[in-house]
Amino acid sequence: MLTIDDLRPLPKVALHDHLDGGLRPETVIDHCGANGHSLPSTDPDELRRWFFEAADSGSLVRYLETFEHTVAAMQTPAQLSRVAHEWVLDQAADGVVYAEARYAPRQHQRLGLTLEAIVEAVRDGLASGMAEAAAAGQPIIARQILTSMRHTEPSTDIAELALRYRDDSVCGFDIAGAEDGFPPSRFEPAFRRLKRDNMFFTIHAGEAHGLPSIWEAVQLCAASRLGHGVRIVEDIEVTDGTARLGRLAAYVRDARIPLEVSPSSNLQTGIAQQMADHPVDLLHRLDFTVTVNCDNRLMSATTMSREFALLVETFGWTLDDVEQVTVNAMRAAFLHHDERERMVADVIRPAYAALR
Repeated sequence: MLTIDDLRPLPKVALHDHLDGGLRPETVIDHCGANGHSLPSTDPDELRRWFFEAADSGSLVRYLETFEHTVAAMQTPAQLSRVAHEWVLDQAADGVVYAEARYAPRQHQRLGLTLEAIVEAVRDGLASGMAEAAAAGQPIIARQILTSMRHTEPSTDIAELALRYRDDSVCGFDIAGAEDGFPPSRFEPAFRRLKRDNMFFTIHAGEAHGLPSIWEAVQLCAASRLGHGVRIVEDIEVTDGTARLGRLAAYVRDARIPLEVSPSSNLQTGIAQQMADHPVDLLHRLDFTVTVNCDNRLMSATTMSREFALLVETFGWTLDDVEQVTVNAMRAAFLHHDERERMVADVIRPAYAALR
C-alpha cells in the first residue's frame, strides 16, 4: 500500500486550490497584525488548529466564515505577493508540478487597491515562487484563476479583468461562495463574454446544492470544469453493485467534463459523514473525469499528498489510480494542449514508471 512518503515526491496537479485558503498561519499573524485585524490566536500552532476546527463543522456557510481572517491578511501588494510566493513554494514542496491559484480580487480592495494592482501583485508572487522552486530543484508551473463571488450583484467586470490578463498569468475564471440560492445562471452574461473570447472557466457547482446547480453550470453556462461536482452522484442509482446513470450524470461523464473533487473539504461541508461514504471512488470507478484537490489547505489541514493517502487508505487506490487521476487533472488544466501533453509525457508518466 502506498504511503504518504511514497506519494509526496510524485508529480501532482492542483486545479482547485484557493489562494486565500492556503496561507501559512505565521503569514496570517504577521499581516493581520500590520493591518489591525484581530485573530482568534497569535500563536501559529493554535491558529492552525482554530482554522481547522472552525471549518470542520459540516456547514459550508460556517466554513466560509474562516476566510474573513485570511482575506484580511491579503490587502496590500506586498502581502498578496508574499502569499502567492509561499503558496507556490508549499505546493512545490508537496510534489505539485502544476497549480492554479483561485481567488476573488474584489475581496482585496479594503485598503484601496485597484483590481489591476491585485492581479499584478499575485502574478509577481507566483513568478518569484516559481523561480525559487526551480532553483531548489522543484520546478512548478503556477497560474491564477480570477473569481467572482456568486452572492454579489452579478457583473462582467472580473471576467473582463481575466481577459485583460489572460496572457499574463491568468488562465481562467470562476464563481465561488455560497451556492444554494445563488445559481450559476446569475452570471450568464460573464460566461457568454468569456465564451465569445475563447477563454476557459470553471464553476463551483454540486457541492452545497445538487443537480439543478450542476445542470445550469453545464447546460446554461457551458462550464469547462465543475468545481467539486460530487453531487452528480444524486443522478446515479446503484442496485446490487450495478450503477445506472441518469441523463445528466451520463452527459457529464460522456462529455468528459472534469470534476474538481476535494475529498477532505467535502466532508467538512457535509457531502458525507466519513471518507468511506464519499462518492469519489464510485465516480472514479465509473470513469468520470475525476481530479483530486485540496480546496483550502489551511482550513482542511491537508496537502495533495494527504488527500491521495486518504484515498489509498480508504478505497485501496493504487499507483495506477493516482496516476490516472493526476493525468486527468493535467489534461484538464487551463493550459495549452501541447504544454499539457508535454507535462504528461516528460514529467508525470516517467515519475510514476520509476516508482514501479
